[in-house]
Amino acid sequence: MRIFFFILLIGNSSFLYAQDDLLSLVDKKDDVKKKEYVTNAFKSTRVVNGHSMEFLGKGVMDVRILHRFGPVNSGINNLFGLDQANMRFGFDYGVGKNLMIGFGRSNVNKEWDGFIKFRPIWQSRNGSWPSPVSIVLITGGTYTTMPWADPGLKNFTTSRMAFYNEIIIGRKFSNKFSFQVAPTFVHRNLVQLASESNNVYALGLGTRFKLSKRTAFVVDYHYIIKGLDKTIYQDPLSIGFDIETGGHVFQLHFSNAAGMNEKAFITNTTNKWAKAEIRFGFNLSRVFTIAQQ
Repeated sequence: MRIFFFILLIGNSSFLYAQDDLLSLVDKKDDVKKKEYVTNAFKSTRVVNGHSMEFLGKGVMDVRILHRFGPVNSGINNLFGLDQANMRFGFDYGVGKNLMIGFGRSNVNKEWDGFIKFRPIWQSRNGSWPSPVSIVLITGGTYTTMPWADPGLKNFTTSRMAFYNEIIIGRKFSNKFSFQVAPTFVHRNLVQLASESNNVYALGLGTRFKLSKRTAFVVDYHYIIKGLDKTIYQDPLSIGFDIETGGHVFQLHFSNAAGMNEKAFITNTTNKWAKAEIRFGFNLSRVFTIAQQ
């Protein structure tokens, strides 16, 4: 009988130890938190002109209207630029949570543009492989429909085209502050002068500082590294305020760029902030869910 109780005691002890081991495994599993992706680094998929590291949700359509007036230094006779207007309208669509496409049309040079935007790395916390930054790849192109300056020459359809590639590396540092850098390459099939380069290299900088629950201050700047005559062309700089109102984002801004696609604002900006050659404008973004996620 004593032997029987001794064996039973050993068996119960082994069971308790095994149970403790299982509980410790459960506790360790709970310690590994689920990966959380960082969202709302910017309130829109654009900072002002340039792309931001944000994406649309899958099945979401973003209807974008970009409006920019004339230079404010044009005087009272031109109502400080309000008598003039340039615009771009566009449609962006979220194909997946890390993939979106878009196209638009600008009245500046009567230009069509389109792009594909892909995010291979998304800033995240916790999990097995958290990432401190988001990395976004963008490729796009433009096609101008302006009449040829000299119809008598042999003009090619490809001469109307330009292309750009961009890499965005960005991080949301806190609920108030986000920052990104964007090395950008623009290729123009046709340039005005033989002395000009077809290839332009730029470094984009974008930042957002949240002022309140629904407003934020944004800066969008592109430094031209190579490919343009800096005595003629200027670095495009835009500053503005995002105002979130329900299902859309309304942005008020000032910019020295007239164009509103990558080829236009990077390679065609000639106005100077120092001479008040800046334009007041607004961007309106309205999103619609058109497909179930």
